[in-house]
Amino acid sequence: MTDVMPAPAVRTAKPASAGALTRAENWFVSLLTFVAGGAIVAMLLAIPIVTQRTKEQGNTLGISHQWWLLGVMALVGAIIAALLWRLERTRAAGNSRAKSAASSAAFTQIGGFVGPALLLFAIVMPFIPGFNNRYWVDIGTLVITYIMLGWGLNIVVGLAGLLDLGYVAFYAVGAYSFAILALTFELSFWTCLPLAGLLAALWGVILGFPVLRLRGDYLAIVTLAFGEIIRVVLINWQGLTGGPAGLNNIPRPSFFGLPFADEKGSFSDFFGLEYASIQRIIYLYYIVLLLALVTHFVSTRLRRLPIGRAWEALREDEIACRSLGINTVNTKLTAFAIGAMFGGFAGAFFATRQGFISPESFNFMESATILAIVVLGGMGSQIGVVVASIVMVVGIELLRELGFLKQLFGPEFDPTLYRMLIFGLALVAIMIWRPRGIVSSRTPTATLGAGKAKTIGSDMVKEGHG
Repeated sequence: MTDVMPAPAVRTAKPASAGALTRAENWFVSLLTFVAGGAIVAMLLAIPIVTQRTKEQGNTLGISHQWWLLGVMALVGAIIAALLWRLERTRAAGNSRAKSAASSAAFTQIGGFVGPALLLFAIVMPFIPGFNNRYWVDIGTLVITYIMLGWGLNIVVGLAGLLDLGYVAFYAVGAYSFAILALTFELSFWTCLPLAGLLAALWGVILGFPVLRLRGDYLAIVTLAFGEIIRVVLINWQGLTGGPAGLNNIPRPSFFGLPFADEKGSFSDFFGLEYASIQRIIYLYYIVLLLALVTHFVSTRLRRLPIGRAWEALREDEIACRSLGINTVNTKLTAFAIGAMFGGFAGAFFATRQGFISPESFNFMESATILAIVVLGGMGSQIGVVVASIVMVVGIELLRELGFLKQLFGPEFDPTLYRMLIFGLALVAIMIWRPRGIVSSRTPTATLGAGKAKTIGSDMVKEGHG
């Protein structure tokens, strides 16, 4: 007779009540309570500073009370707290893969309409009433320049997964290469432009060789040092770069040999138009738009080629990439070279647009801004870079037009002075609620079967962009 072992007891988890909070929610409530308590204390301490202002009363100073400002601060704090709580509840309730896939599909469908709409607007913007002035055309030129730089860095960071904190170095190499070639050999813009891109690509390969064995933080430190080395060289090599004084009188591009000037044989004289200085500004706008479209086309096509899939394999897992027989040396070098080439094109355009360049235009903050655009938009996402560039550049300019900010903080308040603070807050917010960027999914470059490719959700892959 054999002994029968009793079956082990199965512990069943008690169903959680509908009102119970998860551990993450409890942590968030504790954090929110702590922050709210600190905000209340800070608001109480700031009452004498915020609500009372001095004003001139003849030959004496008086005090004016602004208690309404305290109410505005309390209302804004309450709205922000409610919004944070709502977003956290929504994020905690939407962690399932089904909801993630649905969200990714929605972003893809929206992107299918947003991309062509933005392109159409960019083409006709200089002729739209209200935007056909130098201010908005210059803003559009700046936005497209950052879009082009973001797409170039997206190849290195978003596709190949190589963190580059010195991308502004290639921007500087392109600008100075163009300026030196144009001033020394009196070459035209369209002749110097490809040469500047090739020289920047060469420096991308030179940077790539020392960092082939580096990853993560070590790679970031070396690329940061490379950017600073280039800037220091530009400052001290006065015989070639002009030193801190920079280079000026850089030639402007012409329209098939027709200069933009008020003289005989110029662009306006040839076409029978009345001369206006904005003609050159619009021409520069369309040049950078053309360069940005070329950057987008080339990077999108390369993504679908074997080299593009090798970049993505390198990004996901370098060891697995080697085991598949992919040459990681060539893969890294091509990523650095092609990304640097587009940075060089953007630098050449910057030099001819400004007519003057100096090392101060290529500091670390430019690299940080370009990297922030890639991270905010979503690494590996083309439309995400566009959205992030518009938000970061146009958003700051729109803050200038908000008159109530000057009423709250004084007539001398300039929101552009707090640009990096706003960028930092935006990065923190994105890392909390959308860790993989505004657009965190895209259609895969290679699929099996003849059916339509399905969008990969951000939670299905390591880096979150398919």
